[in-house]
Amino acid sequence: MFREMRRKKQILSIEECITILEGGTSGVLALSGDNDYPYAVPLSYVYSDSKIFFHCAKEGHKIDAIARNNKVSFCVIDKDDVLPQKYTTCFRSVIAFGNARILEEENEKRNALEKLAARYSPDHEQGRLQEIDRLFQQVCMIELDIEHLTGKEAIELVREKNS
Repeated sequence: MFREMRRKKQILSIEECITILEGGTSGVLALSGDNDYPYAVPLSYVYSDSKIFFHCAKEGHKIDAIARNNKVSFCVIDKDDVLPQKYTTCFRSVIAFGNARILEEENEKRNALEKLAARYSPDHEQGRLQEIDRLFQQVCMIELDIEHLTGKEAIELVREKNS
């Protein structure tokens, strides 16, 4: 169902992909937007239990797009160093493909929101819990259930690893 990567030497292992998702703080969610135009939106996220969680408003472009077609992809760039003298970049990135769903059940939504808040404010438990309580009814939580995960890095990084 998913294409094989053409440059097989540059493929990241699933473990490396997960490490990148666990360490990242932002990514780009790609959806099928209005009038069949692609819609790619940068956002903060948390990776947990083989899923990606993010928050948004209860209405808007993301919510409408997910309602129409819940198949999405999510890209995280781990490294992007321009090498001007070599006319290339030293990159490492991951793309997750899967199905997005709005978390409707209160406990599921709160659990996901607490994971997201803990990711960005790990040392402020009391404050983040108060903020969650304050905004809980206004926020929407989305879960991306990963169906396929792939990652790739520049050939220069592959050579570096192998030497």
